[in-house]
Amino acid sequence: MSDSLRNKVVVVTGASSGIGRSIALESAGRGATLILLARRQEKLAEIAAEARELSGSEAFAFATDLGDADQIEASFQKIVKSVSHIDYLVNAAGFGKFASFMDSDMADAANMFQVDVLGLMYLTRLVGRVMMDQRSGQIVNFGSIAGKVPTVKSAAYSAAKAAVIQFSNVLRLELKPFGVKVMTVNPGPVYTNFFNVADQSGEYLKNVQEFVLDPDDVAWQVVHYFGSNKRELNLPLSLAAAAKLYGLFPTIGDYLSLQFASRK
Repeated sequence: MSDSLRNKVVVVTGASSGIGRSIALESAGRGATLILLARRQEKLAEIAAEARELSGSEAFAFATDLGDADQIEASFQKIVKSVSHIDYLVNAAGFGKFASFMDSDMADAANMFQVDVLGLMYLTRLVGRVMMDQRSGQIVNFGSIAGKVPTVKSAAYSAAKAAVIQFSNVLRLELKPFGVKVMTVNPGPVYTNFFNVADQSGEYLKNVQEFVLDPDDVAWQVVHYFGSNKRELNLPLSLAAAAKLYGLFPTIGDYLSLQFASRK
């Protein structure tokens, strides 16, 4: 584990807000060179400027829609022209929408998979090849506790995050011989703009306040484990325990989820 990221290059997706922004600034505070990816160029430029002040190192901002493979490819080409190596890739971009599956719009489900799963996989494949050639690096993929513990009105989102978790598990095995590490981060609810889209009523966030995480706290823990062999980080501890218990006692877990966890 490393407290200093001086001379390290960190690529962060979803860097314009929320957890991605917090991870970018936490990394900058430890001296990292940053590559920031998100859709909003103006916001990215502001965060890049803040990162340079913190780190004394360079920060690059490349506007990228993670749902568009052509844009991902174009940004990757800019990355490899800007830096000579990549030490960490943090795939924090993603969104969700809460709705009963039978009443939901399948276009929303398709978009979720395009950004949360396929976009993540596409960029990981490009950056992963660089890390394989280096024979070093770490990929950090954001899943979710929702990918482990089912709750109502999150079928498509939970499926997307479960896909990220299992993708990461297999990728970890495939990249281990090349010295490349893979860690999955599975947070519960976090105070970010995510809920402006996912839960427009505001009721869910209000109902789960005791579990809601601060994005800066999540970022500190993620960056703390940069360079480690940790395979999975589940947050908070109460929900991490719930996820373990669900795997052991799924029938009881379904009952408890319906009674206490499905508060959307």
